[in-house]
Amino acid sequence: MESMTSTPAIPAPGAHTELDALLSALVGGALERRTPTREQALALLATGDDALLDVVAAAGRVRRAFFGRRVKLNYLVNMKSGLCPEDCFYCSQRLGSQAEILKYSWIAPEQACALAAKAVGAGAKRVCLVASGRGPSDRDVTRVAETVAAIKDGTPDVEVCVCLGLLQDGQAARLAAAGADAYSHNLNTAEEKYADICTTHTFADRVDTLHTATAAGLSPCSGAIFGMGESDEDVVSVAYALRELDPDSVPVNFLIPFEGTPLGDRWDLTPARCLRILALFRFLFPDVEVRLAGGREIHLRTLQPLALHLANAVFLGDYLTSEGAPGAADLAMITDAGFTVEGRAETTLPPARAEQVALRRRGAGTDLPANT
Repeated sequence: MESMTSTPAIPAPGAHTELDALLSALVGGALERRTPTREQALALLATGDDALLDVVAAAGRVRRAFFGRRVKLNYLVNMKSGLCPEDCFYCSQRLGSQAEILKYSWIAPEQACALAAKAVGAGAKRVCLVASGRGPSDRDVTRVAETVAAIKDGTPDVEVCVCLGLLQDGQAARLAAAGADAYSHNLNTAEEKYADICTTHTFADRVDTLHTATAAGLSPCSGAIFGMGESDEDVVSVAYALRELDPDSVPVNFLIPFEGTPLGDRWDLTPARCLRILALFRFLFPDVEVRLAGGREIHLRTLQPLALHLANAVFLGDYLTSEGAPGAADLAMITDAGFTVEGRAETTLPPARAEQVALRRRGAGTDLPANT
């Protein structure tokens, strides 16, 4: 008796689908460092789970072109935890948080140095010094500057990134003078949605701080948090806002829903959704450090190794107020997935970016109209 089961149709060789065209355009543009259109970005986020491996493979081509199979390790030192006066709804350290996190004032520079040294010994190339609060006082800046100098004294080639909130005049310059390499301040979500996740400061405040840090010579680090109820349009909006800031590193966080915070019941993400977001960021930031950050373990779960084909950096070990995977497990995952840990002597960004410097040939001093 003949089987009534139908055989799925196999596309003819060379068949060109809309997905093929989209991914080909995104890869080609990214390899030439061209920013995709908003329509392309939205189309990428709208691809179904059947296309997931195609999306990862396409973005993975871009990742390998600029970063090979290297993975940069970053390590967080939470120098001051909890008791923050800001009301960021996603944060376990926020004003009014009932999350049972560790709460302490500033740790000593010696303790921060010891933590940093251990992380560097495990392969970390960047150490991130973080403190809760709206922004640092001048005394806080002095304390952090001393810590930065001490870390640099022990390991001069390690990158030190500082994250202290909103900066006042002169503070970024003091951190740079102490040896800090970078300043981190995430945009977190789209400007249109920002009031839904925080009321004590604005999206513009965050942008201003990034501009201040960059002007002082600190490498800008800024990313976002996903899983807070944002739409595809919100994801694309914050991604393009970050693109305008031109950061050197972009941490992609996935909401950790702490009990005792306003977003403690949000479990909206799937591993596939996380991977599509990471792919979008790779296409938007082809030659920039895209860092797999907070929440990766609980939202990507067993698909974390696939994320390494998209992100070229990860946080090693624990986060600010939550525990991450053991460092040894992360190192094993990196090795098992066929990647290698990036050494401190290696350059993260590709060496040649000269084509991005456009010398002015119009306007003042010429006979040509200004580019306005």
